[in-house]
Amino acid sequence: MQPHHLELLAPARTFDIGIEAINHGADAVYIGGPSFGARSTADNSVQDIAKLVQYAHRFHSRIFVTLNTILRDDEIEGARKLAWQLYDAGVDALIVQDMGLLEIDMPPIQLHASTQTDIRTPEKAKFLQDAGLSQIVLARELTLPQIAAIRDVIDTERTVIEFFVHGALCVAYSGQCFISHAHTGRSANRGDCSQACRLPYEVKDAQGRIVAHDKHVLSMKDNNQSENLRDLVDAGIRSFKIEGRYKDMAYVKNITAHYRKLFDEVLNERPELAAASHGRSTFSFEPDPNQNFNREFTDYFVQGRKEDIGAFDTPKNPGQPIGWVSQVTPAHVEITTDDPATELHNGDGLCYYDLQKELVGLQINRAEAAKAKGVWKLFPKDPMGGFKDLRQGVQVNRNRDMSWVRKLDKKSAQRRMGVWMQLAETAGGLQLTLTDEVGHTGTADLAMAWQAPKDPTQAVDKLKTALGKLGDTLFEPLDVQVALPRPWFVPPSLLNAFRRDAVQALENARNQGLHRLPRAVPVEPPVAYPEDTLTYLANVFNQKARDFYAKHGVKVIDAAYESQEELGEVSLMITKHCVRFSLSLCPKQAKGVTGVQGTVKAEPMQLINGKEKLTLRFDCKPCEMHVVGKIKKSVLNAVPESPVQFYKTRPVVGLH
Repeated sequence: MQPHHLELLAPARTFDIGIEAINHGADAVYIGGPSFGARSTADNSVQDIAKLVQYAHRFHSRIFVTLNTILRDDEIEGARKLAWQLYDAGVDALIVQDMGLLEIDMPPIQLHASTQTDIRTPEKAKFLQDAGLSQIVLARELTLPQIAAIRDVIDTERTVIEFFVHGALCVAYSGQCFISHAHTGRSANRGDCSQACRLPYEVKDAQGRIVAHDKHVLSMKDNNQSENLRDLVDAGIRSFKIEGRYKDMAYVKNITAHYRKLFDEVLNERPELAAASHGRSTFSFEPDPNQNFNREFTDYFVQGRKEDIGAFDTPKNPGQPIGWVSQVTPAHVEITTDDPATELHNGDGLCYYDLQKELVGLQINRAEAAKAKGVWKLFPKDPMGGFKDLRQGVQVNRNRDMSWVRKLDKKSAQRRMGVWMQLAETAGGLQLTLTDEVGHTGTADLAMAWQAPKDPTQAVDKLKTALGKLGDTLFEPLDVQVALPRPWFVPPSLLNAFRRDAVQALENARNQGLHRLPRAVPVEPPVAYPEDTLTYLANVFNQKARDFYAKHGVKVIDAAYESQEELGEVSLMITKHCVRFSLSLCPKQAKGVTGVQGTVKAEPMQLINGKEKLTLRFDCKPCEMHVVGKIKKSVLNAVPESPVQFYKTRPVVGLH
């Protein structure tokens, strides 16, 4: 029986970061191409992606490219051409949101459902599987039982279930946020989100009373499922995705290494599971997610709804507590560390909260250890007079450790595959066979006459040592067998070339053993979509996408919000996060509380940021919140980047 593969899927903003993701243990990497990826400033050339593919495939790691914006009619042909270029470059799969791509002449490349396809139900998951998607990433908001319910309706032999395990969290259901387009004309579904969710808001109740002031009530902590990996495996997840196509090299190195170590522990416990790629990574550092930018961590809804999921005080990185202020002078600040062994460095980034709970940064120019153990004199980059509320007794956090940064700036990982090496005598000389850990073999022959060694007693050990020097290759020797009937002397120059030929033969065998991922064949006749009516929430932005849904039995199809037909107030964001719940104003929380029961109602609230006003409406049955607003006149009046031909009028109902 074939083992179930676990895939660690890492992000890459650039080719170089993609290489390091592979080195640090990624089984697959997702990266943006030159256009149509939902991260507008994370583009890469097809040539760079081809080089990344070549490197990744040596380990049988895979490269997935994001083609996951919604497309205008005039972009479909460009997306089609790019898909073929990426296929020719050896890319293993395309990550897509726009169903119009399933209606055009695409290459025979595997298609994966992007997070923006918003997969929350078994019905939606099964539909996408039957429509030809081979890998589906589930909504981040799902609980373990909800994930398991999706697994139970999926054919796991032909569809891989993927889930985000780390990184920044969009507060909205992915693909269900239109605030950015409504306020700025920049569409999140087209890779250009303005991140209204990270702004501070004043929150007012239905009576106009302020219930929260200057709080980032739509800003979530960062996702971290380190403690839930075994539960997620049991629920059916097989691809574990790290968020972060905007993130830097150090983040990708550290977080990929962190999860690689955790998954290797799981694989050691569970022989029925195997890594999706080959080789083992070793690291010159101890991975630690706290060292990278984060808004503190949450495991979100995986284990059920929790109160502490928001980063309401600040969307910045608060870092880790390291000590407290013991003295403030006009020239420096003195810190006493919680742990006397803690060292501070020139260039460290520190921070503290002022009296208004705003995070204040404190970048250190020079750090000097005082005579007393654990006491440091710190000379900031900026004048001391500018640090608001910096006083004795204030807790100080560190959000950038320069010694850590320097460690990750250097070569920090090595990925190697174990091989067994066997040297045998043949009629015409010697034969060297290399066998890797999954059974690929490479053989080289050396034609030479037998030569007696000067010291027969050391001949075998010398050959073993010389053959085992695999240097900068992908391989490391697990065992070197010298099975010769008589001792041999082989000149070093011949032996080195002989070993190189065997390594190349093994690489060739591995290349031949890697097969393209198969493109799923959609079920025929086309299965029915779970609903027969689609609103703007379905993100249908081109005629081909409309054709797709019509083919699958949908009768009424509204245009995407970006078509700018929704002029009144609509839901600009739908989210599982509930401001009422987070502020302890949820009617369900009040049940059974004496004197409160029945007095708390889920009335609308208002979010205010400057001139921007949004309404919060609460749908208590599914436990969801809608952020309601309307498109600005300035967005409607702006000249579109290219004319949108889709839907001058509403589609006629009842034609199908």
